[in-house]
Amino acid sequence: MSGPPYVPVLPAKPHAITAYQQLSPTVQRAVVPLWNLPPRHGTVPDLLSARIRADTRAVSKAHRHHPGWVDAPFGDETQLRLLASALSELGRSSLLRPVTGPGRPERGQAAALELARRRGSGIGIRVPVPGEWDGAVAHAVRELLGRLDPADEADLLLDLGTVRGDRPDAGKEALRALDALMPLTPWRTAAVLGGGFPEVSAVMLEQGLCFEPRSDWHMWRELSAAARDYVPWLGHGDYGVQPARFLGREPSAGRGGPPWGVLRYTTAESFVLAKVLARGEDRAAVNRAAARKILGLPDFRGAAAGVGESWLRDCARGHGAAGTGNAAMWLRVGNLQHMTYVVRSLRAA
Repeated sequence: MSGPPYVPVLPAKPHAITAYQQLSPTVQRAVVPLWNLPPRHGTVPDLLSARIRADTRAVSKAHRHHPGWVDAPFGDETQLRLLASALSELGRSSLLRPVTGPGRPERGQAAALELARRRGSGIGIRVPVPGEWDGAVAHAVRELLGRLDPADEADLLLDLGTVRGDRPDAGKEALRALDALMPLTPWRTAAVLGGGFPEVSAVMLEQGLCFEPRSDWHMWRELSAAARDYVPWLGHGDYGVQPARFLGREPSAGRGGPPWGVLRYTTAESFVLAKVLARGEDRAAVNRAAARKILGLPDFRGAAAGVGESWLRDCARGHGAAGTGNAAMWLRVGNLQHMTYVVRSLRAA
C-alpha cells in the first residue's frame, strides 16, 4: 500500500462486504476497512457465538489480499471475548486484526491483546471522541499500550463518531486528541474517523434531489491543512453512506421497512440523495427516474468511473422492473461509488 490508508467504518453485513469485494484492485489496495459487528444484547451464548463466528468468517473471506480490522464497539465483555475467540479460530493467516480501546471491559481488552500477541498481527486502538477531547483518555491509552508485547504494533483509530454541521470544532478536537496521543508510541498507522452522512427522512426527499454537506470531508480538509508534523501520515476514515450511529443498532427481528429508500451519490461537496420506492406499482418508473436525475448531475463521473456508476446508468436506462434494486443494493451501490471516489480524491490531494 502506498501512502496512508483510507479507513471506511463498515457494518459486517453482506451489502458492505460485497461492496468491498467489488472495488477495483487499485482502489481496494488503498482501503483498510474497520468492520463493525452489531450489538446483540440478550442473545444466548451459543447462538451469540455462532453469529459472531459467521460474521467474522464472512468478512475474512473478503480479505484474501489486504488487511482490515474487526471490532464490536457496542459489545459487552462476553461479545468481545467471543469475537477474539472467533478471530483466533481463523488462524494466523487471516488478514483481520483485532481492536480494543480505553474504557472497555477488562476481560475484553485482555482477550484482544492476547490475540494480537499470539498472532503477531498488531492491534487497533480505537479511541472515541464524541465531543470535546478529554485529556484523561490519553492516560488510559498509555496504560493500554503498556500492556502490549514490545514486539506488537499498534494502529490508532481516532473515532469522532458523527461529524455534522453541529460540530464545527470537530477538527480542532481531533488535533487536541492527536497532539496527546501521537507521542505515546510509534504507531504503525493512524487514522481519523468521522461520519458525515445524514439521517434521511422522507420529508428531506420530497422536493427531488437533496444535497447534504459532507461535513466529515470538510473536517478532514481542515485537519490536513494543520501545521503538525504527523498530519502527512494520517489516514482518512468515514462511515461510508450510512449515519455513524446506525452501526450501534441491534439487528432487527422484524421484516419489511418503509415503502421508500434512497439512492446515494457523493460529490466533492455533498451527499446527493434521491428517493426511490421499495414497493408499489410505480416502483420501477420512480426508481429509474431517480437514477436519471443522478446521471444528470454536473458532478456525475460517468459509467466508466466504477461499478457503482455503471449500475446507476443501467438502472436509469433499463426497462421493466428488473434492475431497479432494493435496500441492500442501494447501500452496496452507494458504498461502491463513495469508497472509489474517496480513494481517488485522497490520491489527487
